[in-house]
Amino acid sequence: MSMLQEFMDFLREYKVIGLAIAFIMGLAANQLIMSLVNNIVMPVITFFIPGGEWQTSKLVIGPVVISWGKFLADLIYFIVVAFVIFLIAKKLLREEKVTKK
Repeated sequence: MSMLQEFMDFLREYKVIGLAIAFIMGLAANQLIMSLVNNIVMPVITFFIPGGEWQTSKLVIGPVVISWGKFLADLIYFIVVAFVIFLIAKKLLREEKVTKK
């Protein structure tokens, strides 16, 4: 068996191509979710933030500066990503249970 054939068998056996496609789709989804948070969700929240600039919102307590605006955006981003992953996992695991029976 040639080295090229072994490599192709490896790719098929471990579903590396499917993994690569999923990785690329994940990167695209990452950009989409980041855009959703930065361009749709945070401008709505900006209305409630004093000064209106959520990316530079800071809480200054003496020498301590807490940049809570960026943290809030990252927190919302994390929650959206976690929820999307939850929905995908729930759908896939439910289908897996049905096919096992």
